[in-house]
Amino acid sequence: MSVASSHNQPNYHILSVLVQNRPGVLARVASLFARRGYNIFSLAVAPTEDDALSRITIVVDVDSAPVEQVVKQLFKLIEVVKISELDPRRSVERELLLATIRVTSENRGQVVELTNIFEGKILAVGVEAITVSLDGNPDKLDDFEDLLRGYGIVELQRTGRVALPKLEREARLRAVKGKAV
Repeated sequence: MSVASSHNQPNYHILSVLVQNRPGVLARVASLFARRGYNIFSLAVAPTEDDALSRITIVVDVDSAPVEQVVKQLFKLIEVVKISELDPRRSVERELLLATIRVTSENRGQVVELTNIFEGKILAVGVEAITVSLDGNPDKLDDFEDLLRGYGIVELQRTGRVALPKLEREARLRAVKGKAV
């Protein structure tokens, strides 16, 4: 399921929420969304470069949740340190997909070739199935998943999005020239 509209206008918000790394914080955030009826399209959480903080990346459906209201509610949680809304057009988004695909001796090569075309990896090979992984932009994973369905997906898991703001042009150029930012 794609979350961008045909007019290249995203119909979702990406919120990067920096929180204190404490037990129960994720449950409180998820509970806040559930109580208000906001639809979470994707959720990923992990510690940051600072062990005391975690970053929660939440992809929220625009129609179910006015971003100003979501931000206002999130700031009421004492563990929330900072909230950034990331414009999908000005952010780098990645996701991981793992899938076990049903294969026969006749189509095994096709599944391997498809995985290679998408720059994925073969993780395990069995007599009747192959497990593959692919990381990248969520649209790329959507396309890969759609093509895999024709072979028969035994199991599939996606991580949910993680995102950071794109570097400004100056910062990208400094990094390329070896003057790390």
